[in-house]
Amino acid sequence: MFGTDIGIDLGTATVLIYEKHHGVVLREPSVVAVDQDTGNILAVGADAKSMVGRTPGSIISVRPLRDGVIANYAMTEAMLQYFIRRVTKGAQKFFKNRAMICVPSGATDVERRAVLEAALEVGAREAYLIEEPMAAAIGADLKVEEALGKMIVDIGGGTTDIAVISLGGVVTSKSLRLGGDKFDEGIVKYLRRQYNLAIGEQTAEHIKIMIGTCMPLEEDERMIVKGRDLVQGLPRSIEVTSSAINMAIGEMVQTLIDGIRNVLELTPPELSADIIDRGIVLTGGGALLRGLPELIAQQVGITCFTAENPMESVALGTGKALAEIDNLKISGRSNMLINLKRSGRKRY
Repeated sequence: MFGTDIGIDLGTATVLIYEKHHGVVLREPSVVAVDQDTGNILAVGADAKSMVGRTPGSIISVRPLRDGVIANYAMTEAMLQYFIRRVTKGAQKFFKNRAMICVPSGATDVERRAVLEAALEVGAREAYLIEEPMAAAIGADLKVEEALGKMIVDIGGGTTDIAVISLGGVVTSKSLRLGGDKFDEGIVKYLRRQYNLAIGEQTAEHIKIMIGTCMPLEEDERMIVKGRDLVQGLPRSIEVTSSAINMAIGEMVQTLIDGIRNVLELTPPELSADIIDRGIVLTGGGALLRGLPELIAQQVGITCFTAENPMESVALGTGKALAEIDNLKISGRSNMLINLKRSGRKRY
């Protein structure tokens, strides 16, 4: 008797796990806190993220995934083991499970193999890969099997995947090493340059969520930001406006829009006509940035909207794709409907 299939959105900023019949059962930051002196893992997920910038010198908070791929294999494996134990209520149960994990469309064969190996090492019976834009499209309930062009833009923490999908395959795509983390970095650099104020990653993310915008607002929103004065070295607070944050992230947003333009330029004319009719769909946490759909529509000239559940679209897509995989094998359409790779190994 086999265990429950699970889908894993192994994101740079957040890990989401989808369980068959239960939906998304886990959403945790992909952060691990480690004691450098002993090498022991002290915390994983939300507990580890709360330590970022607040730990003594001997403790560091590590993000084992960078730009959507594994940067620290050992930490990724430990993090996955911890999350899967929470979901499956015990490590042994997972040995009966099949897992599908998403990867950026621009990931290399080595990076894809590392993701598969990590899933197998933590106990999956079989592991499959699916490209993030395809998973996002399936999770956003786009009918990917139709011979009609659909454009999906998945904006994650470390990468943005842009793809045109038709007849169950990716026609053209582009993966940008740009996402929510870069927006945060832009805010940190802007406040350092303009106000001589040093802030941490979590503060930058909070500013982005609270007053971040891609389009000018009729009335500026304001918030008090606290940090360290770079001149005096003392704590200081300043007032920051939404227009200032618009300037801070403007260059990154423009790079993203240029990426969308590049993909559209490579899209066959018939599919371009379909995209004009159906619009561009945004998924991922970055899709929640205010004014982004409107700015894309303004600059590209195509309607743009955010998926119903953008943060969970990829995780939902991995689960739905895995649920259909047996039917796809029987019909011989597994390579056509979704871009999959499979790896398995004997266990003794």
